[in-house]
Amino acid sequence: MPTPVRSEYQFWVTWASRASVATASVLIVAKLVAWFYSGSASMLASLTDSLMDAAASLINLMALRLAIQPADDNHRFGHGKAEPLATLAQAGFILGSSFLLVFHGVDRILKPAALSHSGIGIWVSVFAIVLTLGLLYVQRHAVKVTGSTAIAADALHYRSDLLLNLAVLIALVLASKGFWWADGVFSVLIALYIGYGAVTLGYEAVQLLLDREAEPEVRQQVEQLTLEDRRVLGLHDLRTRRSGHVLFVQLHIELESDISLRDAHDIADAVEQRIRAALPDSDVIVHQDPQSVVATAPG
Repeated sequence: MPTPVRSEYQFWVTWASRASVATASVLIVAKLVAWFYSGSASMLASLTDSLMDAAASLINLMALRLAIQPADDNHRFGHGKAEPLATLAQAGFILGSSFLLVFHGVDRILKPAALSHSGIGIWVSVFAIVLTLGLLYVQRHAVKVTGSTAIAADALHYRSDLLLNLAVLIALVLASKGFWWADGVFSVLIALYIGYGAVTLGYEAVQLLLDREAEPEVRQQVEQLTLEDRRVLGLHDLRTRRSGHVLFVQLHIELESDISLRDAHDIADAVEQRIRAALPDSDVIVHQDPQSVVATAPG
């Protein structure tokens, strides 16, 4: 995954997060009206999910505004971990809503009821599908450009919303044909799908907060860039992690034992510059080791 330039990252995560909040707000109003007139459990499930999406998107917006702030005296490594924290909060919101939807869906299965004004719900579902597709297009491009985990988490919400709205549409059509049980069954299925997505999001957020290594292809690229200079005889102790849009890289390079301190510094500095050029907005630290010391080190 490429590391974006800061200004590009800031533009796209801000634009995508604002679009998400706006979309959720419009859908809440539309679904509230549809549920009020139809009484559909599936529409209530969809409305609840949109409420959770709006809350999660607001958290995203605030967290991303913090994450793009530069490092300061109290946060020397920047504020990038606000992103996975926002993702973890979203996962909690989604998981909680899925439990509520299961209970409501089961109640509707045990106590089926005819729906009224189901046509309103059907048209609102179609509208929600079209609006969500537009948002997903924006989010997909934002994730491609920035690699933002928070936007990726939000996009997962709305991909599940797309399926959710399709399921609601099917449930309403079936219920209007007399299959009243479909409303409750689809509500439960939607809730289970949402809950699975929440667990997946939560796991990814925890891994980022625990400083999981960058992708294997990124580590391989760092190794190749380091060894481009023939004066670099080897490398070891390569460590990487992500914090928001910043990729942190630390490694030791192995050099001839008899070169001057100035030459060793220049070689390490050139390695850092190559990595930063290939991976923009990365934070790189290179330590120099004499090869003789590495060769005689225990283990």
